[in-house]
Amino acid sequence: MSTTIDAPLEWVESVGRLRLPAKADQRLQMLMDRNNEGLLTDTERADLESLVELSERLSLIRAEAIHLLGRRPE
Repeated sequence: MSTTIDAPLEWVESVGRLRLPAKADQRLQMLMDRNNEGLLTDTERADLESLVELSERLSLIRAEAIHLLGRRPE
């Protein structure tokens, strides 16, 4: 089922700019590095999985907004 709603252009543009907050992105990068080195604890592995899932979801949401705007990713 597909539903269409009106949304202000500014809202769609702001969704297209969504990113992980800087601290979360830094944590993600650090955890990925530790994972590559085989040094993750169980807690860090759970954090990494959560941050990867969040990052992937944000990417999909951004992609949809950019598609709706008829633009290319930056």
